Amino acid sequence: MKKTILYPIVAILIALGLYSFSGKAFLNSKKNMTTDNLKKVSISTSYGVIKIKLYNETPLHRDNFIKLAKESYLTGTLFHRVIKNFMIQGGDPNSKNADSTAILGNGGPTYTIPAEIKAPTLFHKKGALGAARDGNPAKASSGSQFYIVQGQVYTDQQLDNIAQQTGKPLSKEQREAYKTIGGTPHLDGDYTVFGEVYEGLDVVNKIASVQTGKNDRPVKDVKMTVTVIE
Repeated sequence: MKKTILYPIVAILIALGLYSFSGKAFLNSKKNMTTDNLKKVSISTSYGVIKIKLYNETPLHRDNFIKLAKESYLTGTLFHRVIKNFMIQGGDPNSKNADSTAILGNGGPTYTIPAEIKAPTLFHKKGALGAARDGNPAKASSGSQFYIVQGQVYTDQQLDNIAQQTGKPLSKEQREAYKTIGGTPHLDGDYTVFGEVYEGLDVVNKIASVQTGKNDRPVKDVKMTVTVIE
């Protein structure tokens, strides 16, 4: 089985370098964040709690994540891949009670989820919840693995360079977010973004800063408990 991961464009990251980030979550859509009927989930860790709103625009991913949370499928799994100034990734069921030598990132349900990519409306700003996937041409998502964007802040020139290299122009809203709180713009259009953190960005920062070893796995396990906020 192909390893289910989030594939960064390494050359872009190296060329651009790393930049600091700060601020509250930028809204992908004002409607999303002011509508009370959005489904919400809580991810509890030893570093604190992350609360996430799931988008109605991506119903397949939303409903699947809610299903997994209600079944406790994700509870006990690890944030098994952490890259500072990029993202934190988890949701591999094989990570439950995995020993320190285990190669993680291949696990998940037997099904995949059809891509629901809504760029540029839903994009990879800091705090975005995205679905990991392997290299399948349809860009179908893993049934359980996900990532939360930490990212970095960009300048206009850097964003121009990314747009030129990817061939994907950035909207005014994308640019404003990437220049203020940051994100990972080179992922837009390639992965499904299906939610965003509305509380607990500081927890994302803490997890992204932990010491990591081989395959970007935290040296000390970061376990999660995922529940639905009723």
